[in-house]
Amino acid sequence: MCAALDISQRMYYKYRNCEDKDYYDYLLIKEIFDKSKGTYGYRRVCEGLLIKYGVMFNHKKVQRIMNKYNIKPQYTKKKKNPIYKRIEANIKPNLVQRKFNVDKENKIWTTDITYLIFNGKRAYLSTILDLYDRKVVAYKISKFNDVKVVIETLNEAIAKRKDVHGLIIHSDQGYQYTSYEYKAICESNGIQISMSRKGTPIDDSPMESFHGILKKETLYNNDITNLQEYIALVEDWIEFYNTKRLKNKRR
Repeated sequence: MCAALDISQRMYYKYRNCEDKDYYDYLLIKEIFDKSKGTYGYRRVCEGLLIKYGVMFNHKKVQRIMNKYNIKPQYTKKKKNPIYKRIEANIKPNLVQRKFNVDKENKIWTTDITYLIFNGKRAYLSTILDLYDRKVVAYKISKFNDVKVVIETLNEAIAKRKDVHGLIIHSDQGYQYTSYEYKAICESNGIQISMSRKGTPIDDSPMESFHGILKKETLYNNDITNLQEYIALVEDWIEFYNTKRLKNKRR
């Protein structure tokens, strides 16, 4: 199991014992589930874990973890244009209160999704910034504006920084951020969820500013011919932004 997660046994048991013992098991279960294109129930997931990793899980444990993280097989054809709704019970208060200047890293992260549109085609950029140095902790670009891209961004950020217990992550009230899976992953890692008030973009001004600068310095300053070129340019720009571009923290 440790080899599959690319971590040491010491690290595995440290986080398994002191925080949510289900989190690393969830990562393995989610990998098997995703590779089934979202069709496996808990019994098939158990078989997949045994075949791929040689790990025998109790089927009741797998069922419990799948329920906890809202991992459900899809047996019906999805609608082309599904209507997503935020889960009102999962909306959290604003813990940041526009105090965007932070004295150390991994204290407050801010996150959001923005469109990357060119000639009628679009992709979606999900980003997490650390308010301490305004650097991108993790990002993902996807064809779909869904919970999956947000979860992948969050999991990558956690894997990179690791020491996230007590951290605040701030977002708007989008349905991705009120999902049960997002809530479960944050709570499992000791992360506090903070959300802006509805219709108040100034509560997210660092992220709004980041997206504005990104689009100004990529889409508007270059001769792009297609969406793939735009995406490649965005990826190059984020590397430049993190390593070389001067940043103004007072935004």
